[in-house]
Amino acid sequence: MDGSTPILSTSPWHRGEIALQRRAGVAERMDVVGRRVLRDHLIDQHREFYPQLPFLVAATVDPAGNAWATVLSGHPGFLSSPDPHTLHVAAAVNPADPAASGLRDGDAIGLIGIELHTRRRNRLNGTVKRSDEASFDVVVGQSYGNCPQYIQIRNFDFTREPTLPHAETPQRLRSLEGLATAMIVKADTFFIASYADRPDSGRQVDVSHRGGRPGFVRVGEDGVLTIPDFAGNLFFNTLGNILVNQKAGLVFIDFETGDLLQLSGLGEVELDSPEIAAFQGAERLLRFTPRQIVYRPGVLPLRWLSRPQGASPNALLTGSWAEAAAWLKAAELGKTWRPFRVAGIVEESSVIRSLYLEAADGAGLIAHQAGQHLPIRVHLPDGNEALRTYTLSSAPSDGVYRISVKREGAVSRFLHGLKPGDVIEARAPAGAFTIDALEERPAVLLAAGIGITPMLAMLRHIVYEGLRKRRIRRTVLFQSARTKAERAFDREIAALVAAAEGAVKVVRVLSDSTGAGEGDYERYDRIDAALLRSSLRFDDHDFYLCGPGTFMQGLYDGLRDLNVPDNRIHAEAFGPSAFKRRRDAGDPMRIVLEPAAEPVTVAFAASGRQAEWKPSSGSLLEFAEALGLSPPYSCRVGSCGTCRTKVLSGAVSHEGEPMAEVGKDEALLCCSVPASGAALSLDL
Repeated sequence: MDGSTPILSTSPWHRGEIALQRRAGVAERMDVVGRRVLRDHLIDQHREFYPQLPFLVAATVDPAGNAWATVLSGHPGFLSSPDPHTLHVAAAVNPADPAASGLRDGDAIGLIGIELHTRRRNRLNGTVKRSDEASFDVVVGQSYGNCPQYIQIRNFDFTREPTLPHAETPQRLRSLEGLATAMIVKADTFFIASYADRPDSGRQVDVSHRGGRPGFVRVGEDGVLTIPDFAGNLFFNTLGNILVNQKAGLVFIDFETGDLLQLSGLGEVELDSPEIAAFQGAERLLRFTPRQIVYRPGVLPLRWLSRPQGASPNALLTGSWAEAAAWLKAAELGKTWRPFRVAGIVEESSVIRSLYLEAADGAGLIAHQAGQHLPIRVHLPDGNEALRTYTLSSAPSDGVYRISVKREGAVSRFLHGLKPGDVIEARAPAGAFTIDALEERPAVLLAAGIGITPMLAMLRHIVYEGLRKRRIRRTVLFQSARTKAERAFDREIAALVAAAEGAVKVVRVLSDSTGAGEGDYERYDRIDAALLRSSLRFDDHDFYLCGPGTFMQGLYDGLRDLNVPDNRIHAEAFGPSAFKRRRDAGDPMRIVLEPAAEPVTVAFAASGRQAEWKPSSGSLLEFAEALGLSPPYSCRVGSCGTCRTKVLSGAVSHEGEPMAEVGKDEALLCCSVPASGAALSLDL
């Protein structure tokens, strides 16, 4: 930012931009940012930048109001800035270019200067000032720098003299077909023009860069393009324009042949769609319907060569339409047991083994949240069927299910004996022990033994989302293990710490230092309130706990004794690990209804079964099983939420306060019975 730039007295944003900023919850912040960074002139750094460029992307509006994006090129130096309020463009525009009719004297224009081999880019919009056909000036209206996200690094070269006339025969297409479609579906880059007519300052034309993995633009059977919108600078120039004026123009460059594909049509911003959640990294969608299509083969004198390792790191963090389609297909199977094949096995420590699972039915994976668990079903060698839940140690962005299992008990020993290619069954991930990676309050992750699994998933998610959003949530991970040999994920956690560049810290604790050398741990003994008090500044943190019961209860009590509010302590506990909370005064408590002391008629509506429950019948899960029903379950103690069932009428009484979330019209069958009063009907 140029420190000498005056702060604008009024907001630079129009109503479309403001509407999207409000939707994203950043309107107040962006009002301040906009007044500071948008300028009515070119700063010296930008005046020096433009003359280095061999091409410029321009957005224009033709006399009929259609938006077009195009590319102007020349030897470096064809762009210059004679004064801070002017950019001179020494390039004649070919009359065959559909954008040419919007380059008359007095027309509004948008420009983006982009250096593909350095990822630098700057944008400006303004007004054309033309005195001849060989060049024109742009009087600056707004000028500002852009971040380098999603730009693929490419080196350029000229294949012919750019100043000499080039005969071309543009092809006007009726629909997307052949080379045009192929050009779009392989693209990792395009540019989009848009504009808004502002009552205060007239027409504002913008052009912006869009990038992703190859194929991030989907061409529908109806010819409509669907484009994911990823995290950006939150200006929302392009989408804000389209929100108030649907007209837009796209240009795709074939960097190997110099072909241009120019589209003009209508855009639509989609803010709510299952596809947004399914496409990794997408925050909204842009759908574009082309009305005019112009294909211009070999028109550019430039060619670009992709640099090895030149892919945008931000683009690599995003998904693909094939992955999104698989997630949507899998979501339809959320309530069914599905086969999963063991795709890989990794020994994480002397007692913990990770299994990488892939769907064996071709339907893909259902998206999960960091910290959730995976209900699994296995058939043991003795012929018995066993249901368990194992926390996913992978993040949502990893695109894989990974469970990490400590060898203890019959089921875990069975899982440790599996080999690649073996198949188990699993249902959709579940659980409410999750984390907001973008929360500004620092996070403290507290793990003992196998309790590291949800914390690792959370940490992976925090770093991924932080890199994608360019702000990593400050996090401290406390990891306790008995010995160094039993401690898992050392290298993985170290890599995450390095990637976070100071935002993440780790404190490793061993209760037995056998086999550990200098630098293998930070503390000896155990994680307790005294360690936390000496390691943290107790201002305002969110604490996440997972581990054995005594570990959980001791830390929880210690945190509460340090005046940490109950709602700042989040925990994952299964079975014997469950602990009791001490609620703060004024916190809403779960209304506990009296359990029925007399027989109650219970109807299982979906199964068409009805019977009389008695206090001796046990939990509703046990009662349903006695009637021959097979409701899903795992923990049987109210921790996992797998047996959550909708209450259609009547009411239930839960034993204590279940760890899993349960709504007012829901029952956790494993730890509930009919409440006193009317008959009970369940959606089972």
